[in-house]
Amino acid sequence: MKPILALFVYSYAFAAIGQTWEVDYAHAVKMAKEDNKTLVVVFSGSDWCAPCIKLDREIWQSEYVKSNNNEQFIFYKADFPIKKVNRLSADKADTNAALAARLNPRGHFPLVVVLDADGNATGALGYKKISPQNYFEQLNRLVP
Repeated sequence: MKPILALFVYSYAFAAIGQTWEVDYAHAVKMAKEDNKTLVVVFSGSDWCAPCIKLDREIWQSEYVKSNNNEQFIFYKADFPIKKVNRLSADKADTNAALAARLNPRGHFPLVVVLDADGNATGALGYKKISPQNYFEQLNRLVP
């Protein structure tokens, strides 16, 4: 039992180091305001969009992101999966659709949108074949 507990504690600690995703948009907005952080909304088609999958693998899951606690940002993924097995709850799908109508009306995927404290977009990035460090440098340039 002790090895399982140790593995759980290690996994939890490791996960806490890197960038995390808020699962509720309203909570993400609240956290960004309370903690004086920048909210980043990532529009993704996690199970059908090849550039979205590349962005996730090359940037969000990178060792750079895992080893650097990006304390400046709160992240929310507005996902639009197609496969039945990945279907979102109705509330989450409605939230993501409303966000897309406001922040991504042209339906670009992936789209990484940086918001100011009032919820207005200050800039956006798509998938770029660059290093995670360079991607975050570009993301930081969009911060108000």
